[in-house]
Amino acid sequence: MKLRRTTFVPTLAIAGLWLLAFGPAAAVAQGKKSDNVVQAKATATKPGDDGKQTVTLTLEIDPKYHLYANPAGLEDLKDSEVSVSVTGKNKPASVKVEYPAGETKKDKQFGDYKIYKGTVTIKLQVQRAKGDSDPLELTVKVQACDETACLAPGKIKVSVP
Repeated sequence: MKLRRTTFVPTLAIAGLWLLAFGPAAAVAQGKKSDNVVQAKATATKPGDDGKQTVTLTLEIDPKYHLYANPAGLEDLKDSEVSVSVTGKNKPASVKVEYPAGETKKDKQFGDYKIYKGTVTIKLQVQRAKGDSDPLELTVKVQACDETACLAPGKIKVSVP
């Protein structure tokens, strides 16, 4: 049986468009970024007389996705791990971020690594200048993935009064 080119080419084009619109790569093709599937909130204790302050960052991850923990456990994922940085009107003297361990994801092809799913709480110990009580700004770098593909990396900014 001989296929007519005029019938075959449009059929392939329609199938290709359907895959782009509805396939696993659809989120990437549509420009969806990781910060669209992660919500972040932060609370903080009042800075002590010595300038020490505890900030609690809570991430809510869409149930369809996971984030790479920090540390993820694979060198290839280093740039995709969740990371938090702190800025403000007055740069803190020091910041110690306490990332939770994460859940082990078994992967026969690449090896086991750690991920965050659902709700994740990250603690930060901030050392401010004595008397500094200006708001802080957290920048959270995330890379969200599902079982088949990853979204483009994103950054979430959170203000801490």
